[in-house]
Amino acid sequence: MEWFKRLKDGLKKSSSKLGEGLTNVFTKHKIDAETLDELEELLLSADMGYSATSAVIEQFSKQKFDKEASADEIKVSLSAIIASQLSVCEKPFVLGAHQPEVVLMVGVNGAGKTTTIGKLAQKFKGKKMTFVAADTFRAAAVEQLKVWAERTGAHFVFGANGCDAAGLCFDALKAAVQRGDELVFIDTAGRLQNKTNLVEELQKIVRVIKKVIPEAPHHTLLCLDAATGQNALEQVKIFKETAAVDGLIINKLDGTSKAGVLVAIAKECPLPVYFIGVGEQLDDLNKFEADAFAKAMLDL
Repeated sequence: MEWFKRLKDGLKKSSSKLGEGLTNVFTKHKIDAETLDELEELLLSADMGYSATSAVIEQFSKQKFDKEASADEIKVSLSAIIASQLSVCEKPFVLGAHQPEVVLMVGVNGAGKTTTIGKLAQKFKGKKMTFVAADTFRAAAVEQLKVWAERTGAHFVFGANGCDAAGLCFDALKAAVQRGDELVFIDTAGRLQNKTNLVEELQKIVRVIKKVIPEAPHHTLLCLDAATGQNALEQVKIFKETAAVDGLIINKLDGTSKAGVLVAIAKECPLPVYFIGVGEQLDDLNKFEADAFAKAMLDL
């Protein structure tokens, strides 16, 4: 219940817009073609995207409601439909039996990769961990990761400014294996998906990692800033193709009214959404649950 309250508070920008809009739509008149058009407009305004919105509207239009049905009852039905769309992305993040287990964090600048590593490490505190600062061009990112390493008791590896990130990862992994570390987080540079040289550098890091541990990285997680809306969906598509991303972390949901982009992702590129973030505190990052998210998004 504490997390659901935090989630509802975090999604206020989305839920106040959607919730109020839906109440107005459903109390004005019966559910007819005009209502469905207004509903479609509302869902699109939350950045749900045309494909996902159409699927939700199609399902919703088949629902039968009593004449006396309240706006909240109708919203409950709508949230169940949205939750069913989102359910394909609900999957727990589980560490395997690899030692060390390698987690590669990717994404564009400002998506919250470094902070997310720190928050995830808190969830696995007690394990022998290494943080690798493979963003070798931004001193601030290195310093930030160092602070998180100190907080969580993780071993910290960094190189000279502008050094070869792949070489740094190679050396760091070899040392982690020798130390018997259980978990390695690699923080990569914030790549713009249209910058070919940066994408190639990321692919080089993956190739080098495999020279030390053939099956690594065991998780390649893409951090997304929810405020970018439909652009986040485009990032998912491109990073999945170029970096073999196998899981998502959606950050900064508290700063946007575009929470509907998760529904668009579920419809068009349904990768697991392992965690969602609704603030800066450690407890503001938690596992994604489709039903809770849909209810919070509609202010239920």
